[in-house]
Amino acid sequence: MNRQNSGPPLITVGVDGSTNADEALRWAADEAGRRGLALRIVHAWLPLPIPGGRTAGHAESRRILDDAEVRAHAYRQGLDITGVDACDRVGSALATESEGAAMVVLGSRGRGGFRSLLLGSASLTAAATAHCPVVVVRETLPVDEPAAVRDVVVGVDALAPADPVLEFAFEEAAARPDAVLRIIHGRSPETWTSHGDPVFTVAEIEARAARALAEAAAGWSDKYPQVDVVRSASLDAPAAALVAASADAVLTVVGRRASGTSLGLRLGPVAHAVLLHAASPVAVVPF
Repeated sequence: MNRQNSGPPLITVGVDGSTNADEALRWAADEAGRRGLALRIVHAWLPLPIPGGRTAGHAESRRILDDAEVRAHAYRQGLDITGVDACDRVGSALATESEGAAMVVLGSRGRGGFRSLLLGSASLTAAATAHCPVVVVRETLPVDEPAAVRDVVVGVDALAPADPVLEFAFEEAAARPDAVLRIIHGRSPETWTSHGDPVFTVAEIEARAARALAEAAAGWSDKYPQVDVVRSASLDAPAAALVAASADAVLTVVGRRASGTSLGLRLGPVAHAVLLHAASPVAVVPF
């Protein structure tokens, strides 16, 4: 069934019986345990156009959910877990279940996806339409967070910072002992010399970016004093800077606009590129 969450925040994870979905389930179970939240496991499906197709679909969905619940308890004991059998498309089901959730977690490609695709349509739809942050776990990435890799990376536009994106990144860093939050502002030099601004030297551009980044992060550092913050004002294009930083990250956080006329406009080129190429799980936060 489909239903909206009206209780305390929880973590929603989509499963379909695939290996990648199981990796997302493990990531979500760890996150739920780390943050002390309940876990909701969602399996979305469409009935086959044959007699008894809907009945068979519900039975298979229940089997997948029961198996996922057993696995989640094995990954992280003591979790409060519920299952949702959703007769709907994956992307729209997860968007519905994202109401009131702390985040939605899913794999980059489901059981029916083409192996040549780096990002499946369900992941793209959920990342662009969910009402909460969406974490996409790609199947080629290690699920366990390496002890030597502690960074949570977040990309911000220091000239127009999005508070929901920074808040989510600080919360994620605060939930991980000894984590370092790397706040990255990527902006090509040309954007600092447009709109009538004078031509600056590279050093001047870097100094302006660093000041803007410090101002953007100051309030959140006050709220989360336990988080070790490293700020980086890069002259690389934003997507390139974030993809490079993701190599040493347990999570890379990007923002996307909460409204738009199409999935592409909502997601934006930076978030899309990071989803495709990052070397860590990626969180897409609406603002």
